[in-house]
Amino acid sequence: MSASNGNRLTPEEINRYSRHVTLPEVGVSGQEKLKAASVLSIGAGGLGSPIGIYLAATGVGRIGVVDDDVVDISNLNRQIAHSTESAGQPKVETIRKRMLEINPLIRVDIYNTRLTRENALELFSQYDIIVDGSDNFQTRYLVNDAAYLTGKPLIYGSIFRFEGQMSVFHPHREGPCYRCLYSNPPPASLVPS
Repeated sequence: MSASNGNRLTPEEINRYSRHVTLPEVGVSGQEKLKAASVLSIGAGGLGSPIGIYLAATGVGRIGVVDDDVVDISNLNRQIAHSTESAGQPKVETIRKRMLEINPLIRVDIYNTRLTRENALELFSQYDIIVDGSDNFQTRYLVNDAAYLTGKPLIYGSIFRFEGQMSVFHPHREGPCYRCLYSNPPPASLVPS
């Protein structure tokens, strides 16, 4: 991902991202790469909310969000992209609104649909990186397989109570994929809700 002339930072963006630009590890060229990047986030819930908010704040130029759920009042204690007023609305719509409130200089594409075998490859092919914030093993394995088949790096995260896991999988460059490590999902009887 290299920044093209169309991804040069505007004066407004240099001001917005000034703290990044002053970091030697990021600088103007790094921020331009973020602006040129596209990331697809799976889920707009407990993990997807902070993922979307931080991707937006960081200045990733194009962010896609896939989720088919609606906001419930019981979500609000942990799903920080949503509000009381958004109860009953599709999560992708309320997270998009919040992301653009944080950073109106980015593009947010929403997919109010369940990720399936029929749509995963087409969706993944449009983005540079896939971030999995899903909350079930069926989706997690589907995300892995689609990322593998499209050659996309996969950033994986999961939370259970007070424990979390995070990993980056990019088997076409280095290391295994998620399914390589965990060939089969655990039996449903062993999976807590």
